[in-house]
Amino acid sequence: MCTKHACQFGVNHKFLPSPELWEFAKEIIPPWPRRPKGGRPPMSDKKAFFAIFYILRTGIQWKALPRCLGAPSTVHDRFQSWQKAGVFKELWRFSLIAFDMRVGIDWEWQSIDGAITKAPLGQEKTGANPTDRAKKGTKRHLLTEGKGVPISLAVTGANRHDVTQVKNVLDNIMVERPQFSVENLQHFCADNAYKSEAISDLIASYGYVEHIKSRTDENEEKKQIPGYRARRWVCERTHSWMNRYRRILTRWEKKS
Repeated sequence: MCTKHACQFGVNHKFLPSPELWEFAKEIIPPWPRRPKGGRPPMSDKKAFFAIFYILRTGIQWKALPRCLGAPSTVHDRFQSWQKAGVFKELWRFSLIAFDMRVGIDWEWQSIDGAITKAPLGQEKTGANPTDRAKKGTKRHLLTEGKGVPISLAVTGANRHDVTQVKNVLDNIMVERPQFSVENLQHFCADNAYKSEAISDLIASYGYVEHIKSRTDENEEKKQIPGYRARRWVCERTHSWMNRYRRILTRWEKKS
């Protein structure tokens, strides 16, 4: 984010979206309905988008939003409206298409992994966290392409096992998955939590080559193959990147 825009909104530029992300978003956001009887003009879409991103990045409460970014209730209403309209999912899909055109989605090596985060207020898609004394938590089931770019996501309670969401994740990839073939194999990488006959049959039916290995297996391959590194690490790295957005790291929202 350039200094010019940071001055415009009066907050630290590192907590605001890039100009390019806004260029994508403004093409997707539905136009605000006209008011035949007039009245005060609504908050600009750009200001609302920047305010939502600021909350996502910093993790602050809605009511703690700096006034220079808008009234918290107005921003929250805009967030709810855009969520119902599917703006954020469409922004994700649109960004993936742009990435595929510029760089190319690496369909050859795909990785899946789950990550649990805290959800102190509970409500939708939360459950007892088995790794945190049964406190309320939520789990992200994430599928990434070979470079770590997220291509599918499912959200459940923290007590749902990873294997229960594999089909859901594979059925909801955000862009069209290319047809697999002998010349263009697609590999499915995961840790030992996904090891089961049912999952092996499932991913085979989707045309994947299975690479589900334990830490022990990976360590053995490291000894035998110079420079070997498990390919699924990119998914773990993406989870780590997502957790830098503090509103995701601790889920205070009651809605999923």
